[in-house]
Formats: sequence, C-alpha cells, structure tokens
Amino acid sequence: MTQPIVSALKVGKSFGPHPALIEVTLDVMPGEVVCIIGPSGSGKTTFLRCVNQLERIDAGALWVDGELTGYRHVGGALHSLSEAEIARQRRVTGMVFQRFNLFPHMTALQNVMEGPVYVLKRPPAEARAEASRLLGRVGLAHKMEAYPAELSGGQQQRVAIARSLAMHPKLMLFDEPTSALDPELVGEVLQVMRDLASSGMTMLVVTHELGFARDVGHRVVFMDQGRIVEIGAPAEIMNAPKEPRTRNFLRTILRGEA
Repeated sequence: MTQPIVSALKVGKSFGPHPALIEVTLDVMPGEVVCIIGPSGSGKTTFLRCVNQLERIDAGALWVDGELTGYRHVGGALHSLSEAEIARQRRVTGMVFQRFNLFPHMTALQNVMEGPVYVLKRPPAEARAEASRLLGRVGLAHKMEAYPAELSGGQQQRVAIARSLAMHPKLMLFDEPTSALDPELVGEVLQVMRDLASSGMTMLVVTHELGFARDVGHRVVFMDQGRIVEIGAPAEIMNAPKEPRTRNFLRTILRGEA
C-alpha cells in the first residue's frame, strides 16, 4: 500500500497562549494536489511551516516521506533532532513563499544554481545546465542573466519555483504564492503550478485562488481557527459545503470581500 508523503496526526501548535493549530489530521498522497483555503489567521501558513520544519509542533506527530519529523525514538522516548538532521529532512520539500526571497546580487540562473552547488554539492557545470533547463520550464529562458530587480513580481516568483525544483523535492509547498502579485501577473504563476501538477508533483497549496483549487486540486481543505473544518473534492467543497463556516467563507470570497 502506498504511504502518504505527508501524514499529520492531531498536530498542535501554539504561540504563547494562542493556539494556531488544534488537532490537525491530514494525509497527502504521492501525486496529489491538496489546496488549503480559509480566512487569515486560520492556521494555513503555520501548518505549511510545520511540514517544512520552520516551526516545531507542540502536540501530535508529523511524518514526511515516511519519516517522523523533528524527533526520533530512542529507548521508548522522543529526542529532538539536531539542526543538521532537520536540514536533511527538509530537503524532501520545496517551499515557495508569498515573497520571493531571491538573492538580489545574483542573476536568475545563479539563484537557481545556489542550492544544488552549495547544499547538494553538485558540480557547477551540472547545476548550471539544470538551472537553465528549469528556467526554460517556467518560461524564463530569456531571463537567465537578469537580476531580480530587472524582473516583474511574477517572473521573480517563477524563478523561486525553479529554485525549489532544482533541489529535487518530493513535495512542493506553496504559501499563497500569488498574493503579493499584481492581478495581471497571477496567471503566469498559476500556469506554472498547473503544469507542475500535470507532471505528477505532490503539492500542498495554501491559496485564495478558488479557480485553481477547483480546477487543479484533488482535494480542498477548509481551515478556520486552527482546525480543519471540512475536507472534500473541490466540487463538493465549492458547490455544496456541509459546514456553515465553509459556506460563509466562500460567500465572502465570491463577493470579493476577503
């Protein structure tokens, strides 16, 4: 039986007295695109950051690619992993943030090469060839030598996606990747994400782009106040949500008020 790429079991996370995640349980299977929707502050981004170990969970357990994250069992007890071990685990995932976080002093090509050369220890010539291929894949073959300041927001985000793909992740995490873009640039980033989904990439996507969630997602997760309220096929969630909170959220989004 195929094991999930992500398996979260009653995951909890608090910031001081404020719970951000409450008993979040979710499996993501290989090749699946799971879209997480919900109001601001519902825990969506925190969950992605826990999957990528940018935040450490307080309760429950989280496995990525079959490996317990952040801890290991020794003599019947849990022991925290070292930063080096966490960094090794993190290589399974690629994460694309709202902001592009490109190195401003490096060209698009150099930004994509950086991880493979310095983290994966790939020969520079090999990393350069792959970076060129990946920039072509996201439609930026003509911008390889451009610096971030010379690129539009959509182009910078596509470079950021290519940079993540260069690390050969098994799972791509997207945290509202179009929210910082001007409306006319959103489509070019969503198209790259659609192409990735078509190629079979496993994707966990936090988004307000309901059209993308409906057309590309295999399942949609609605979160509110740190909890998963409802999970289902996109048509079920979008057209006939069972929970009042889901209905109210979708109504607000469709009115353009959220």
